Amino acid sequence: MNLDRNTIIGFVLLMLLLFGYIFFTQQQQEALLQEKKRVADSIARVEAAKKPQLPVAPVVDSARTSTDTAAATGTAGWGTGAAEQETVVENDLMKIIFTNKGGYPRSVELKKFKRYDGTPLVLGGESHLLAYPVLTGANQTAITTQLAFTTSGITRNDSVQQLVYAVAGDAGQRIEHVFEIKDNDYLINWNIRINGVNQLLTGGVLQLNWDIAAHQQEKDLKYEKGQSNIGYNEKDDYDFDAAANGDTRKFGEKTRWIGVKQQFFNATVIAPNQFSFAEVTWTVPGTEADSLRRVMDVKSTLRFDLKAATEATVPLQLYYGPNDFNTLKHYNLLLESHVQLGYGIFAFVKYINRYVVMPVFDFFNKHIASFGIVILLLTFFIRLVISPLTYSSYLSGAKMKVLRPEIEELKKKYGSDQQAMSMEQMKLFRQAGVNPLGGCIPALLQIPIFFALYSFFNANISLRGAGFLWANDLSAYDSIANLPFSIPFYGDHVSLFTITATITSFLISAYNMQMTPQQDNPVFKYMIYFFPIMLLFIFNSLPSALTWYYTVSNLVTLGLQLVIQKVIIDEDKIHAKMQENKKKPVTKSKWQERLEKMQQSNQKLQDMQKRGPSKK
Repeated sequence: MNLDRNTIIGFVLLMLLLFGYIFFTQQQQEALLQEKKRVADSIARVEAAKKPQLPVAPVVDSARTSTDTAAATGTAGWGTGAAEQETVVENDLMKIIFTNKGGYPRSVELKKFKRYDGTPLVLGGESHLLAYPVLTGANQTAITTQLAFTTSGITRNDSVQQLVYAVAGDAGQRIEHVFEIKDNDYLINWNIRINGVNQLLTGGVLQLNWDIAAHQQEKDLKYEKGQSNIGYNEKDDYDFDAAANGDTRKFGEKTRWIGVKQQFFNATVIAPNQFSFAEVTWTVPGTEADSLRRVMDVKSTLRFDLKAATEATVPLQLYYGPNDFNTLKHYNLLLESHVQLGYGIFAFVKYINRYVVMPVFDFFNKHIASFGIVILLLTFFIRLVISPLTYSSYLSGAKMKVLRPEIEELKKKYGSDQQAMSMEQMKLFRQAGVNPLGGCIPALLQIPIFFALYSFFNANISLRGAGFLWANDLSAYDSIANLPFSIPFYGDHVSLFTITATITSFLISAYNMQMTPQQDNPVFKYMIYFFPIMLLFIFNSLPSALTWYYTVSNLVTLGLQLVIQKVIIDEDKIHAKMQENKKKPVTKSKWQERLEKMQQSNQKLQDMQKRGPSKK
């Protein structure tokens, strides 16, 4: 590719767009999210003002931590003296530990996955809470984790296991938690059945408290935090709030599910009949002060308006599992949106991923065991698809190279008169049938493909733990050396795939510079080398799948340049064709006519300024 000034400008634009995309992706577009939060809060206040407020039993920290005594809460008749007992339910995918203190799943181990250090991957745990306040006596309130539920054990019906927890009061009130776990499924069906709603719930409102700490699952905690968020389905649409530095969001009655999404896993509470109100608060602990290595702490209040019914059933579903696109799409709840294949101002690239990149990747993956080879073949496929753009770019560069002597003659003729030089140069381009932007437009059209792959490799859980060459996990950065210190904007490790991507980018730049006539402006002369150097800092902490792809893509680019420029493109034929074009009449477009008139007006103005004020 021969680099004229316009091509270099296009290349710089590509570089700036790339830097901007990665920056805004990592920052999660904080300003936009703040504005969305402000609008959502305003809507929530308006909707809340439209409906009568129901009294809700207050829930304080002591209720969440279950430190109140049975006498104070009136739970003496609710079996609070019983010891805590755990029940384990397993299928092929999960190991769920239920507790009778509150009758809920305390933790879920995903059998097919491990944490970055090889230990079991658990969602939830000791910090996990699913409970709600109930009236246990006159002016006495308890949280359900203070109540000892009883169970008759696990029953099976075909491919479904069922576990029922029940607790009853002295006045005939009864609560049942019915859980159903299907074989080979990550979804837990949970029905809350209440007999005596008017006795147990203030104003007929069930206020479910969901507290969960998302613990580190991946090697790079900082990067995992950047890929984590609070996702939700509101008004039949998906959106999310980045984990960032924490925040609070309120939801109206059109919310169907709320999920705590980490880089490759999520825990989501689903309400088929929607929440009547919800509020989520999350905080992000500092890495140095957090010995538990938490991604974020989340406390949610999920409210259901049961009116004044005597008996009621609240259907819920709990998802604890991977952010696998096909797995989540199977539930037909838009849960697959947790797999963020493109969002924000680049949301359109998710369609490139869903309908092009993913099907091709899955096709190769079915027939080839090595993900590194799959990525290599995916790279070849993508380069084949965009080969017309590549050829067009190189052909434009060849045309510009052929015109270089004539452009140099124009420079000598007009000297420092840039206005006249510009007009004559455009005239030359038009006569020869050359588009001066032909070299950079194809490159700019390839930007969405890179952005799509950036999102794809960040979100593709099948790459997690997959090794290739020296990289033991293609979903994270590869490291051949750990530094005893951290370099600003670079990190505390050395990624070899980043180095190979940088070196191959540098070779492309060096080759292009060799094939390009010397530039008058030294800035343009060395600008082409800035991009590879910046890649060294940008790519060092990105998934090695992406840096491996970029390395292969660069090698393909070098090969194509040599073949196209040395074998396919004949500069003598191009020169002859351009000379023929000069003889043909050229029809000016309206845009060219307006531009020429503008240039002529500017030229006249410059001539008048050179002559100075007229003398009378």
